[in-house]
Amino acid sequence: MFSDESRFSLQSDSRRTFIWRAPGTRSYQENTIERHRYGGAGWLIWGGIILGSRTDLHVQSVTMTGHIYRDVILEQHVRLFRGAMGAEFLFMDDNARPHRANIVDECLQYHPYGLASILTGLESNRACVWDMLGRRIAARQPPPTCLPELRRALLDEWCNIPQDQIDDLILRMPRRCKACIASSGRHTPY
Repeated sequence: MFSDESRFSLQSDSRRTFIWRAPGTRSYQENTIERHRYGGAGWLIWGGIILGSRTDLHVQSVTMTGHIYRDVILEQHVRLFRGAMGAEFLFMDDNARPHRANIVDECLQYHPYGLASILTGLESNRACVWDMLGRRIAARQPPPTCLPELRRALLDEWCNIPQDQIDDLILRMPRRCKACIASSGRHTPY
C-alpha cells in the first residue's frame, strides 16, 4: 500500500510566476509556466492505494500529528488492509515527521505493518494520484465554493477515480524506480 497526505484549498494565495528552465538556458517565454500555490482555508487529506483497491479518503482540517497518524490512519485505515492481506502486506509511507514520531514507532513495533519508508516511488505515486484528484475537482461544474462543498467533492471524486488508473500507476512503479536509480535520483520523465 502506498500512502500519503496532501492539502487541497479553495483559493490560491500566490500570484507569482514560477519558471522552469534547463541548465544553461535563459528565462525564455517558452520556459515560463504559471503555477498556483494554494493556501488559505482547506482540507488535509490522506489516502492509500493498493492494486485492486484503495482506502477511504481521510479528510481533516488540522495538521497531521503523530497522534492522528497513529490513532486514525494506522489504526482505522491501514490495519483493515493489513488484516485482509496478511503476510503479503507492505505499507509504504514517506519520512514525514508525524510518520516517524515516537508514538508511531511504538505502534509499529507492537503491530508490525511491514513498513517501508520510501520517498521516490511514493512521491511519484502521490503526485500522480493527487493530480488525478485535483483535475477532477477542477473540472467540477460548478466548482466548490466553500469548505463543506470542497470536502464533499474530494470524497466523491476520490471514489470516482477509476481503479484501473490507480492499478496502472502502481504497475509502472518498477520501471519508474529503475529510471530513478539510473538517473542517480535526478529528474526522470514518467
